[in-house]
Amino acid sequence: MPSTTQPLLERVEHDHPDLTFSPGEAFEWQPTARVIIYDHADPYFDARLLHELSHALLGHLRYERDIDLISMERDAWQHARLELGRKYQTDIPGDIIDHDMDTYREWLHARSTCPSCSATGMETKKHRYRCLACGHMWRVNEARTCALRRYRTSEH
Repeated sequence: MPSTTQPLLERVEHDHPDLTFSPGEAFEWQPTARVIIYDHADPYFDARLLHELSHALLGHLRYERDIDLISMERDAWQHARLELGRKYQTDIPGDIIDHDMDTYREWLHARSTCPSCSATGMETKKHRYRCLACGHMWRVNEARTCALRRYRTSEH
């Protein structure tokens, strides 16, 4: 375990005994279990730890629409940078926030791209999209940490 991650992790664990912190392969907030998964090898460990802690502190439990996830991510980064960064005297570089937000925007764009004509569709209900150009409808899987799948739907 790199020693550079330990001081902040210990402080955060001490300050938030109601949360469980567990090592893993990627950073993740698991709201049902109230667990923050962290990756010691991540070069932006401090920033991402505070980001996931922000999800917990902001009460982020679930999202109904894909666009809501983007909003939650933005809010968590803002809270991490402005509140927790100050509290824990940790600088969170804007470029890491931009990079991570770009991955979510790319994720949303891929989900909303019509598999029939490649125009942009809109989410009509959770995991269901309709193309604004050709009317094609499709559903998508969760795909936050796995490959995106789009399926034709017969729903009208």
